[in-house]
Order: sequence, then structure tokens, then C-alpha cells
Amino acid sequence: MRRLLLAATLLVAFLAPAPGSETPPQLKPFVRGSWQDVLRSHAGRPTLVHFWGVTCGPCKVELPLLGKFMKDHGDIDVVTISADLVPDLPAATRSMLEKAGLGPAENWIFNDGFVERLRFEIDPAWQGDIPRTILIARDGVATTIEGSAEMQELENWTVQQGSAAATSPTSKETK
Repeated sequence: MRRLLLAATLLVAFLAPAPGSETPPQLKPFVRGSWQDVLRSHAGRPTLVHFWGVTCGPCKVELPLLGKFMKDHGDIDVVTISADLVPDLPAATRSMLEKAGLGPAENWIFNDGFVERLRFEIDPAWQGDIPRTILIARDGVATTIEGSAEMQELENWTVQQGSAAATSPTSKETK
């Protein structure tokens, strides 16, 4: 009995991740109703929601800037949603988020064969162009930025939200 218990303990120890090893960011499946979940879970908090894709050239440039923004503004909720039309890219999606410093963000990936329904739920006028950013203020007012967001525009919005980090010297954008 002791040998069996020892063997089971060793097996569990070998299968457990090593201490300090980083786990890849989790991607939540974005399906019908997920947009309302995002809005509900961040209600009353300033939230930046960024739609992007692995195959989107401008997104590759913008993601690291958003990673720095998130690091500088811990009081702003950051949500990323991979809205790429190319299916089955979760590994590439996780890798890009991690490299950009967005691993700790709330990360979603479109997971519905009928993406038009998902886009319509978010914004009936959205035709699927990415990158796209929605800034949701504390009072729920949403501002949509089509295309790449200018970091100064995000900083200005952050100041309007009363972000403590927005006025600190470390949050200044460096060129």
C-alpha cells in the first residue's frame, strides 16, 4: 500500500508544472452572449476592449504598445478579443499576447462559426475590420476607435477616467 501511495505521489509531482513556470494566457471562447458578459463584468470600471487578429499586420505593431499601456495603467481593465477570421489559431494567439505583454489581460478568441452574429452583437454596423478598440468609460459610455489607436488618444481617455497612473511620470509615452 505504501508503494502504491509513493508511486501516486511521485506521478503527481512529475506531472505538476514546475514552480515558477509560466502558463500560457488562457483564451476564453467568445460566443453568443459573451459581449454582454464582458460588459457586465467590467461595469463601473474604465475598460479598454481591443479586437485584433494574428493575421492583421497593424495588430502586430499595436499589441506591444497596448501591453505597455496595460502595464502603465493597472487601474484600467484591458480586454483583448481575437476576432481573426482564420480559424484554429489559439497557439499563435497566446504566443502573440504573451510576447506583447498582454498575457495577464482578459483574453478572448472568437469561437463561433457564425462570426457575423458575434460582430452584430458587439456593434451592428461593424463589418469586421481590425484592429478596433472600444473604450468603455466608468459610466458605460463607449467610444469606438476604428483602425489602430493612437497612444496619445488612449492617454487622454485615461485622464478623463481619473486614472492615477495617467498623471504619473512613468506613464508618459516614450518615442
